[in-house]
This record gives sequence, C-alpha cells and structure tokens, in this order.
Amino acid sequence: MLALVLLVLSLCNFHTLVGSLNDEGFALMSFKQAIQDDPEGSMNNWNSSDENPCSWNGITCKDQKVVSVSIPKKKLNGFLSPSLGSLYELRHVNLRSNKLYGSLPSQLFEAQGLQSLVLFGNFFSGPLPSEIGKLNYLQNLDLSENFFNGSLPESLIQCKRMRLLTLSYNNFTGSLPRGFGINLVSLEKLDLSHNNFSGPIPSDLGKLANLQGTADLSHNLFTGSIPPSLGNLPEKVYIDLTYNNLSGPIPQNGALINRGPTAFIGNPGLCGPPLKEPCSDSEASSPSSYPYLPSNYPPQGPGDNGEGGRSQGLRKSAVIGIIVGDVIGICIVGLLFSYCYSRFCACGKRKDDSGYGFEKGGRRRRDCLCFRKDESETLSEHVEQYDLVALDPQVAFDLDELLKASAFVLGKSGIGIVYKVVLEDGLTLAVRRLGEGGSQRFKEFQTEVEAIGKLRHPNIVTLRAYYWSVDEKLLIYDFIPNGNLSAAMHGKPGITTFTPLSWSVRLKVMKGTARGLAYLHEYSPKKYVHGDLKPSNILLGQNMEPKISDFGLGRLANIAGGSPTLQSNRMTSEKPQQKQGNTPSEVATVASGASFGSCYQAPEAMKVVKPSQKWDVYSFGVILLEMITGRCPVVQVGTSEMDIVHWIQLCIDEKKPLSDVLDPYLAQDADKEEEMIAVLKIAMACINTSPERRPSMRHVLDTLERLPASSD
Repeated sequence: MLALVLLVLSLCNFHTLVGSLNDEGFALMSFKQAIQDDPEGSMNNWNSSDENPCSWNGITCKDQKVVSVSIPKKKLNGFLSPSLGSLYELRHVNLRSNKLYGSLPSQLFEAQGLQSLVLFGNFFSGPLPSEIGKLNYLQNLDLSENFFNGSLPESLIQCKRMRLLTLSYNNFTGSLPRGFGINLVSLEKLDLSHNNFSGPIPSDLGKLANLQGTADLSHNLFTGSIPPSLGNLPEKVYIDLTYNNLSGPIPQNGALINRGPTAFIGNPGLCGPPLKEPCSDSEASSPSSYPYLPSNYPPQGPGDNGEGGRSQGLRKSAVIGIIVGDVIGICIVGLLFSYCYSRFCACGKRKDDSGYGFEKGGRRRRDCLCFRKDESETLSEHVEQYDLVALDPQVAFDLDELLKASAFVLGKSGIGIVYKVVLEDGLTLAVRRLGEGGSQRFKEFQTEVEAIGKLRHPNIVTLRAYYWSVDEKLLIYDFIPNGNLSAAMHGKPGITTFTPLSWSVRLKVMKGTARGLAYLHEYSPKKYVHGDLKPSNILLGQNMEPKISDFGLGRLANIAGGSPTLQSNRMTSEKPQQKQGNTPSEVATVASGASFGSCYQAPEAMKVVKPSQKWDVYSFGVILLEMITGRCPVVQVGTSEMDIVHWIQLCIDEKKPLSDVLDPYLAQDADKEEEMIAVLKIAMACINTSPERRPSMRHVLDTLERLPASSD
C-alpha cells in the first residue's frame, strides 16, 4: 500500500512539473523535437519547466501569446513540425538559411493570421499545400532556393494581401493559377525565376500596378506570345522574360518599350525590336504587336494602302534606282579620298630612343594636305593617327611626357607588354603595348577603344587614353596597386610566403566583381560580354576593392594585328610556378596570366563562336569555387589532376564533409560558415553545364547582396 501511495505522489509531482508549461510551449517543444541537430545551441534555453515560451531564443510574444518564430541562419537540421499551426496568434515565421528538409505540413496553415513565411535557403521539397489559401493575411511568402515541386495551388490567389512573392530556384511546374494578376493586385515584388513553370504568361499580369523593381519570369518554360497587357505595368518595372520558350513579335507599348535585348534573350521564337531577329510579314502584321489597333484598323492617311486605295509613294523600280545611284556615288567619293590620302597624307614617322621604343609622329600629321584644322570633325576624327587620344577630359599629359617617363616592365605575353609608367608629376599609369603589327584598321580600332573608354564603373579598370601608329599601339589605364586576385589567393611565383585573404575580403571581392560584371551585362551601353574572366584579370585596388581588367582586349589585339587571339591564350595550360616572370594581364601588377585559362572557360565556348554573357557567369562560378576552397583551378587528386569544377562535383558525389571542401585558412571565420555555404550554392548554379540554367549576373549579384553588408 505504501509503495502505491508513493507511486501516485510521484506521478502527481511529474504532472505538476510538466503541466507548468502552457499549450503554446508544448507546441514549440514539439517543433524542437523535430530538429535533429542544433549545432549553435539556438534552442538551449527552451525549457519545459518554464511557464511560457516568451523568454526563449527566437520567440516573440504579445500579451503572452507567441506571434513570431525567428531562428534564421542557425544550421538547424531537421523537418518542420506541424505543431506550429496550433499557434493561433502566430504572425511571422523566419527559418531562412538553415538545413530543414521534407515537405511543408498542411497543418502549418491553421495559423490563419500568418503574415510572413520566410523559408528560403533550406532543403524543403514537395508541393505547396493548397491550404495556403487559408492565409488571408499573408503578405510575404519567400520559398526561394529550395526543392519545391508541383504546380502552384489555385488557392494561392486567395492570399489577396500578398505583397512579396519569391519562389525562385525551385522546381515548380505547370501554369500559373487562373486569375493570378487580378487577385494578387497588391504584389510589389514577383520573382518566379529558375523554375519549370509552363503554359502561357497570364494576360492579367499587367494588372499588377503596384509592382516595383523586377518582374522576374526568367529561366522557365513559358510558351506562347508576350501578352501586350504587360506594357500596362509601371514603366520603372524591369520585365525579365529571358530563357523561356516565348514566340512571336515583342509588343511595343508601355513598360515593354525601350527595353534592351537582355530582357528577351533566350527565346528563339521571339522577333522584332529590340532583338536583331526581324519578324516575318505575317508576324509583323499580327494584331498582338499592336494591342491598341484592331485588325481592321483603317488606313492612317492618304499614303496608306487600304482596300480600294492607291499608293501615293514611289514605285519599287524608282526606289531601287535611287539606292544604286547612292551606292555608286559613295564609292566614287571614297576612291577620291583614298587617292588623296595615299598621294598627300603618307605621314612619316621616326623612332624614339626611350626605353619603350614608342614612335613619335603626332605633329607630322599636320603637314597632310587632305585634313585641315578648320574642317568640321569630331575630336577623335580630328586627331586621326599618330596622336595620343585622351578618352577622359581629366587627362593632362601628352605623348612627349609619356615617352619621357620612367617605365618598368610588369609582364609580357602574346598580347603585348605591360609597363608601369611614372610621370614627372608622380602620376602612375599602366601602359599596354599591343605588339608591332602593321594592320591599318585604324577606324575599327578607334571605334572599339572609344566605346571601352566610355565605361565608367568603380569595379572596372578605366581606360584613360590610347595611341596608334603603323607600328605602335598603346592603351593607357589607371594603375591598380595591389596586384591581382590570382596572386592574392595563391601567392606570386617565386615567393613562398603570403598572407591569405580573410573571408570578409573575399566576400568583398566577390560582390564587387559581380557588380562590375552585372554592369557590363545589363547597364553598359552595348550590354557587353567580357569573354575572358579569370582571377588574373581581377585587380585589387588600394582598399582591396576589385577591378575587372582586360575587357575587350582580345578584339583590340586582333584589330591591331600581329597578336594571337585571346581565345588561344585561354587554352594554355602552363602552371603558375613554371611561369617565367609575371604575366601582363594586370594592367598593373600581374601574375600568372594565361595559366589554366581553359579552366575558366564555359564548356560551350569551344563549340560556339559568338560569346555569351553566360560564359562570364560560368567563369565567375569557377572563381567563386577557387575563393571558397583555396584550391588552384587544377586540383591534384592522387597521382592525377582534374579541374576544380569536376573536383567539387566529385566531393559532392562522395559526400565529403564541408571541412574537406572549404579553404583551411577560413577556419578562423567559422562563424561565417553559412555565408560560405550560400556562396557555394551560387557557384554551383553558375557552373551548370547548361547555359540556359545558369543565373544571370544580376541574379547572382542580388543573391550575394543578401549576405550581410557587415562582411563587405
């Protein structure tokens, strides 16, 4: 009998201890039990002996009710317990950048007051439950960078207060729910990129009048024509439709007008401006190209041809005659100028005895009879050949000062020699000499170099001036003092000691390089491609800020003549430690320029002649791998070698621990491991063998910018 009494008393005691925690606390303890690994101890103070969970890490209460569960970036490994759905006052859930997996439990959406659900950067999979339609107050849904699949439930459009919808980098399929644009009119941000959405783009997307920034539908499988109604979106909205299966003419109205080709590339069936692919007559006359004109719109004036009308324009034969006459006239004028130039303007030149061997001939051009000072010409046309041409109004030196300056060779290659030049006033420049070819393609060279000279960005080396003569072509840049990224990562040839870069500096270099590339791809006047990005072409400024160099160098070298193509330099496989001296690619302090160049080359670059921006994305991904692993672009594996891309894939296949992948020098930044994992994910996306599946540099930059600014 005594033993029975003691047992009853002990059970009562246990119930009293456990019963001290309220129901919401029990729900959160169930959430904790579903977490298999909490390496940072973020839930260590979650104790069942507390009366309520309001003092627990990551928990926020209002009136003793849980309103927020926020545990981001804590390396939590496990699945999401359905018990969170019993927190009826829950408003915010933020579990981003953890290692949570499994599907979303439908019970989660029983918390119908939920306003924000942020789960990006985990390993969730499966479809989005249809119960999400119960969340009438949901404003922010971010499920990006997971493995969700299936189609979006029709019930999603019932979340009419939604302001931010981000589903990028998943495996969603199917069409967008009917009524998407009509119902979700409060949307301010829409990112559906890098999924497998298919079907036509809903025409009612044009009703999303509150959108800001980018409406991103890129890298999907959308088909059909572009709805003209998209032009109704706010004009400041950038509409990204790249890499889908869209076809037909691009509507020319509203927000779709004056968009560059980068908003539409990757859709082989699209035609019309701003693309170079013209539309056929049947496509061009399609009513979809002119959304505000009915198909039977009457002629616009007496010059138009309607049924029963007569053309008032010139006949076809007359137009052809005029064109032929113009061509003949232009040819005659060209021949006259050519004769005049060869007869009177063959300006001589003389060699200079300076250490450069540069040629002076700038003043002798003034004796030419064909080009007088009073002729109306642009600056560069007036300068013509044999003069130093300033591309920046702040350039105050002339050719004589440049030739008298102290000069030191920084490096040599097939593309020429790079000098460090110090003028008498102390100004330091980098001068690249493009060989001694005798090509006379001056106008072509002039056009290219002046276009490059207009580029101004803090993460791109600035071209200040150039010089051309028959046997001498010079490019004058800013001098960048801290060498290049290759030397900073692996040391310089012949020097055994160096200080590895900290994680904060590496992240700063990554972000700055991404900004420079995004500028070249999206915001520069001609939407350029670098084509030869590698660590030796990323220079480091006074404060270790990155500056992309050698942009356009290959084409300039080919035009100048006497130099191998840049492509051939990229295919060399010489090891850095075997290199004699420094390489020239720096336009500053240079090391190991063409070494392992092919490792940074996108696989398709060997087959496709025309460079693509996705080449640069691939190269950038390889550079990211190099920076987070500390490995050279070719990795020694046993007695064999493999490039770093295949090596990282081998590590993933063999499920190597993260410590075997990351640079050992980064151990001191162990608290930044989550950032390193995020960068690794970005790198893996960039090195996708399919160029269509690689993100754009704008996407890459956006993702990098989400990493803490304090690391910059």
